[in-house]
Amino acid sequence: MKIVIIGGTGLIGSKTVAILRQGGHEVVAASPKSGVNSITGEGLREALSGAQVVIDLANSPSFEDKAVLEFFETSGKNLHAAEAAAGVQHHVALSIVGTDRTPDNGYFRAKVAQEKLIEASGIPYTIIRSTQFMEFLGGIADSGAQGNVVRLSPGLFQPIAADDVAAQVADVALAPPRNGIVEIAGPERAPFDEIVARYLKAVGDPREVVRDPEARYFGGRVEEHSLVPLGEARLGRIGLEEWMRQARQR
Repeated sequence: MKIVIIGGTGLIGSKTVAILRQGGHEVVAASPKSGVNSITGEGLREALSGAQVVIDLANSPSFEDKAVLEFFETSGKNLHAAEAAAGVQHHVALSIVGTDRTPDNGYFRAKVAQEKLIEASGIPYTIIRSTQFMEFLGGIADSGAQGNVVRLSPGLFQPIAADDVAAQVADVALAPPRNGIVEIAGPERAPFDEIVARYLKAVGDPREVVRDPEARYFGGRVEEHSLVPLGEARLGRIGLEEWMRQARQR
């Protein structure tokens, strides 16, 4: 099977490429560096020729509200047009758990717009909504930092390892389209501030984590269940302690 991965050289993309190639599939790791650009449309039709599945892992270089919305809308429209021309049978996209429950987060609003374009495209699809990646815990701590204090919400958090995300993406790509949403999350659920505090302690970061119900997550207010699946979800196998142990060994 020919599978094209838009954003195939990124964190999740590179891992997904490896899994699918190991399974014997023809995988195109598409990115602007390889001459495939979903914003300009450059190389899209050539890359998608003969592809049965397209996995969209592209991400905006800017997280500014207007820029990120324009990125996902432009990329999505170009990609769906190229997919229709190529007769692609399954569009898989990675989104975020809680996108539709945090309207004051500009990035989440942009992901909702991306999902709506997918649903309206007429191309069979599966949207994978994931919780936050464990690999981003350091950046999340930095986003809530004020000097030596990190203020974070006590809302529930269920981070997932990138290896587990890639495995789930590959599995969904090889299955029939759901024409709906699949949610994935890490195996452990705990308050946001507690998980980040454990991470900082493990990496020797001396900053103090303070529980603050008013703390924002990239501009969005975090309620108790804003960032975790509300219903059934596929759970990863790598827990936070194991992931941190693996990270230290690398």
